[in-house]
Amino acid sequence: MNKINDLNIMEVKPLITPQMLKYEIQNKDYNKKNIYESRDVIKNILDEKDFRIMAIVGPCSIHDIDSAIEYAEKLNELREKIIDKIYIIMRVYFEKPRTTLGWKGLITDPNLDGSYDIEKGLKLARKLLAQINAMGMPCATEMLDPVIPQYIADFISWAAIGARTTESQTHRELASGLSFPIGFKNSTTGNIDIAINAIISSRQSHHFIGIDKKGQTSILKTSGNKYTHLILRGSDKTPNYYEECIESTEELIIKSNLKPNIIIDCSHGNSSKQFKRQKNVLKYIIDLKNYGNKSIKGFMLESNLKEGNQVIPENKNEIFYGQSVTDACIGWQETEEILLNAYNNLMLNKKEKQCAGI
Repeated sequence: MNKINDLNIMEVKPLITPQMLKYEIQNKDYNKKNIYESRDVIKNILDEKDFRIMAIVGPCSIHDIDSAIEYAEKLNELREKIIDKIYIIMRVYFEKPRTTLGWKGLITDPNLDGSYDIEKGLKLARKLLAQINAMGMPCATEMLDPVIPQYIADFISWAAIGARTTESQTHRELASGLSFPIGFKNSTTGNIDIAINAIISSRQSHHFIGIDKKGQTSILKTSGNKYTHLILRGSDKTPNYYEECIESTEELIIKSNLKPNIIIDCSHGNSSKQFKRQKNVLKYIIDLKNYGNKSIKGFMLESNLKEGNQVIPENKNEIFYGQSVTDACIGWQETEEILLNAYNNLMLNKKEKQCAGI
């Protein structure tokens, strides 16, 4: 009899269940309080009850725990200085979508060597999230694999669905059931309609197959996520953060009977993949806010301890500490400078000052 199943499956390994991992690395009550409050702040910003601007800031991807903690400590210190105008959330990205091949992130390949010790990656990710949240720092990530949220979502305050997956029905369904605000990026070609359709879809109830906390394959029914919104990240050919782009985007969103809530990614297509240009995008955003734009609710910066990026070497001991192994990032000194500059230049009107307590 000819074999017809699992022709391309080389190995099947049991994985720790979400319930077991959550018992091993628990979400303490003080963390839960901080996470609940940070999610509430983000929702209030989107609802225009809080007039601060969100800043999703941090490494393109996490590959080293020690440097991630050092970065979080620095960012948290800065966060306290500017919190009355700018609400910082740290990028803690564990999954990286690949156009063809490449390192897929800490959860999938924590050893950076193709050994794919996913259980180790999940444990490292959950432990790091617990440590960063314990500082009082809210965490943001990208949702890519539809199973992974069961393992880490209780530590997340905000998440993105990437340009390559915004059109995916699986990710729209996933977003509809997550417990925190989700931003959908426009496609890599710059298509806005795809992201708007994703926002509309994820606000509806869905039924889909997933797993529960015990790892049991289950049918999940969602209520829909009313805090889904748009991220403008530019395209492969052109930026889309300019005033005329934002105005046309606002019109598209309003025509779809949605509130024009927009996050602007200062990296990727908006900086033409030139990491040093992120400061120019941020300056433009602050100018638009000062001229009265109300639809821009936040921005994203790719930042690390050291600027630039590096290729993962064969000898892992040769990896430069604090420097990205994926997209190039601005360094810490520049991060601090441009965020303080944005804070000092951002003007609030009387009502906004009252809401901010200044």
